[in-house]
Amino acid sequence: MAEVVTFGETMVLMNPRGQGPLRHADEFRKRQGGAESNVAIGLARLGRDVTWFSRLGADPHGRYVECYIRGEGVDTDAVIRDSDAPTGVMFKERRSAGNERVFYYRDGSAASRLGPGDLPRGLIEEASYLHVTGITPALSQSCHEAIFEAIDVAKAAGVRVSVDPNLRLKLWPDEVTMVETMKALISSADLVFPSVEEAEEILDVGEPSDLANAFLDLGPDIAVLKLGEDGAFVAGSDVSEHVPAFDVEPVDEIGAGDGFVAGFIAARLAGQDIVTSARQGNAVGALTTTVPGDVEGLPTREELAAFDGEREAIMR
Repeated sequence: MAEVVTFGETMVLMNPRGQGPLRHADEFRKRQGGAESNVAIGLARLGRDVTWFSRLGADPHGRYVECYIRGEGVDTDAVIRDSDAPTGVMFKERRSAGNERVFYYRDGSAASRLGPGDLPRGLIEEASYLHVTGITPALSQSCHEAIFEAIDVAKAAGVRVSVDPNLRLKLWPDEVTMVETMKALISSADLVFPSVEEAEEILDVGEPSDLANAFLDLGPDIAVLKLGEDGAFVAGSDVSEHVPAFDVEPVDEIGAGDGFVAGFIAARLAGQDIVTSARQGNAVGALTTTVPGDVEGLPTREELAAFDGEREAIMR
């Protein structure tokens, strides 16, 4: 039985070997990337039982994505192979550390055809957490329906719902639709993980403490603001606290937020309080940035313990 179930689009990621404009890049490392599968892999490396599912094309890219994720210890038995649509592809451009862009080739992808009928309801009902992101409802109407149906299934079964907004402006028809959908998604959640930039986009208020409380007012009982190099701010019914970051030399910052979520949920599954969970999220997120790629830096339990034991959290 999976402790965490998550779903969403994972694509083939073409990561340039060097820095510079994408138009001049001619050597790439093929990887896979998707916010939800990044979280799933992070949880599996930390010893948790996790299921990820999606639609993938019945093509070499789809086989690669599924084999990679399954090879990391994530259950992929609920994945659907679609012979009528391709697996999405994305290219990363790295001008410098912290200055990165992603170019998507995902219109009409297999994942965009995901619908409510594809949900593994039994798996969701038996989990402790359902984790979803704001990317999925932006992909298509059927994906929009699937994510809200999955949340209804989870809530009816007493499963906690975790939401990471993961705003992708390129995927939405307009900002108003994006914000309205995010508010509806968050109001159904028990736990929400916005970055501070996403929080300001959705709520348009100021300090981290104000943002966190505004998210709690929407419905979740825990709000965690990811502050990047400043760590995180956590808020719950009886806690409101800044949790400092770990000091590392970042190489590739994409995927750090997903690492944070994996670290936080893993700690909660182990019975930790939300401040301790945020500290673990900071550690996992920091380690994720130390090597190129979205998931290559995600630590195992042993690697996390060694890192956490050797370094002190610092105020940035």
